Amino acid sequence: MNEPTEKSLDLATLERQVDTLIGKIEQLKTENSALRSQQKNLVAERAALVAKTDQARARIESIIARLRSMEHTP
Repeated sequence: MNEPTEKSLDLATLERQVDTLIGKIEQLKTENSALRSQQKNLVAERAALVAKTDQARARIESIIARLRSMEHTP
């Protein structure tokens, strides 16, 4: 007679564990989505910074070239 009660307890424990796992899965999905969004934003920000760096480098090289040409003109 004790066996059905034990099975009921085991089933209840299993149900709680499954519910806990489902909650964790939902939490991880939300966190994963947020991290993917953050990564996308950081990649875009990095691309913009690389572009600005390239523009600044080109401007500096242009300025240096003009300064050098001014040195050689009498």
